[in-house]
Amino acid sequence: QVQLVESGGGLVQAGGSLRLSCAPSGRTFSGYNMGWFRQAPGKERDFVAGISWSGDSTIYADSVKGRFTISRDNAKNTVYLRMNSLKAEDTAVYYCAASRLVRTIRTRRYDYDYWGQGTQVTVSS
Repeated sequence: QVQLVESGGGLVQAGGSLRLSCAPSGRTFSGYNMGWFRQAPGKERDFVAGISWSGDSTIYADSVKGRFTISRDNAKNTVYLRMNSLKAEDTAVYYCAASRLVRTIRTRRYDYDYWGQGTQVTVSS
C-alpha cells in the first residue's frame, strides 16, 4: 500500500522554526508534483506550498510566502517544508500529498492522489 509519512511536527514558540519531512513508503514519487496542506480545527484543509516533480518550480499560499520554503531531494525520495517565523495562526495538522497532474502545480486538494496521515504543528504565542 502506498503511503506518505510526515515527520518533524511539534510544539514551538512564536517566531521559531520547524522543518517537516515527507517520505513515501511503497513507491517513489520522483515523477509527481508534491504539496503541503494544513488543517486547523474546524476549518478546511488549505494549500500551503507545492513543488514540481523536478524541483524547479514552487508556489506558496500568500499567508506563508517569505516564511516557508518547500524543497525536495529526489535521490532521498523526500520532500521538506522549512517553516520560519512561525505564528500562532500556523497551528494546524500539516499534510503531505502527491499529484500525478504535473503540467502545473495544483493548489486544490482534489487534484492530489496520495496523502499522508498528517503531523501536528502547534505554535504558542
